[in-house]
Amino acid sequence: MDALGLRELRQNASDLVRRAEAGEHLVITVSGRPAAVLGPAERDHWRQYDDVADVLRVRTDEDWATDRDLVDHDLRDPWAEGDQ
Repeated sequence: MDALGLRELRQNASDLVRRAEAGEHLVITVSGRPAAVLGPAERDHWRQYDDVADVLRVRTDEDWATDRDLVDHDLRDPWAEGDQ
């Protein structure tokens, strides 16, 4: 890992960020002491549905159909504008 001071970071920020984005890790020093590391950000990890299907699979409540049939009016959106 290359080490660089704050002055160099300020003067060459764009170039140093490009290097970090390319995978390089850079140590930023303050008064000669390591203070931070500049490196690549983690990329989003997209998953296939099959990889998470077990997590998303939910059993329907056994009483759901009975509860639905007990509703004696049309469902309405309480935030809809107009006649209520």
